[in-house]
Amino acid sequence: MELPKKMLPDNITIIEVGPRDGFQNVRDFIDTEDKVRIIELMQEAGVRAMEVTSFVHPKAIPQMADAREVAERIRKRFPDLRMIALVPNERGARNAFDCGVREVSYVISASEEHNLANVKRTITESLEELRRIRERVPDLAVRLDIATAFGCPYAGEVPKEKVFLLIEEAVRAGIREIVLCDTIGIAHPLQVADLVEKVQERYPQETFTMHLHNTRGQGLANIFAAMQRGIASFETSVGGLGGCPFAPGAAGNVATEDLVNLLDYMKIGHGIRQEEFLKAVACVKERVHANLTGNMLRACRYEHI
Repeated sequence: MELPKKMLPDNITIIEVGPRDGFQNVRDFIDTEDKVRIIELMQEAGVRAMEVTSFVHPKAIPQMADAREVAERIRKRFPDLRMIALVPNERGARNAFDCGVREVSYVISASEEHNLANVKRTITESLEELRRIRERVPDLAVRLDIATAFGCPYAGEVPKEKVFLLIEEAVRAGIREIVLCDTIGIAHPLQVADLVEKVQERYPQETFTMHLHNTRGQGLANIFAAMQRGIASFETSVGGLGGCPFAPGAAGNVATEDLVNLLDYMKIGHGIRQEEFLKAVACVKERVHANLTGNMLRACRYEHI
């Protein structure tokens, strides 16, 4: 039976964030060779965009102490990969650029309380730092990640106007991609659809990507709601790894392999070969001391369906 695809994109961009968002919460240090091998397996499976590391101070996130080595090795081995790194400030942006990274994510929370917990700055201070990055590292493409866009663990409901304010600042800074993040996995499909409709109507010149956590098991439903409103770019994580260290109770991301399975059944293009990608999931299970929440590695195969 052919499924109806009215109002759905023909193709989806999947941005893999496991090597950054997923790994940053793993307590035991993951050997650099293992990180590179997992990235290699995902790239071989067809992943073409990936957040590979974070240029934060090792005292803040020890897991990212090898950021420079990881970025340099990935740039040399996979020059066609859209390699993205997260940076917390101008220094991190310069360090990323110096080792070959040409695209970064910069996070500001829509909630003042979460921004203070996450990066120890007010929103105003974070915006000032964003402007410094744009001015002083002009050849670096910057994406703005808006954390707690759907709710905050400290402040509760976040008014949409706070999200709009950050988007407007991003537009003024010349940023063309905005990532709307459900940092604590609190969103539901109607809420996602409502915010997506409003931001696309207000800011048609911007590209919007969704980063949806699966804390309450609604990640795929929220992705579907966003796709129905025209969103065609999503961040997911191998094995469902991830979760914000400064968001109490937040579970991991939507598992990349689960999204791939959904898109395969719906015949929506994405470029990732599931059987090959599951090799990367198996490698993570073997080499990373963390709980995987994705379903497809242990799912039964029904070859006749």
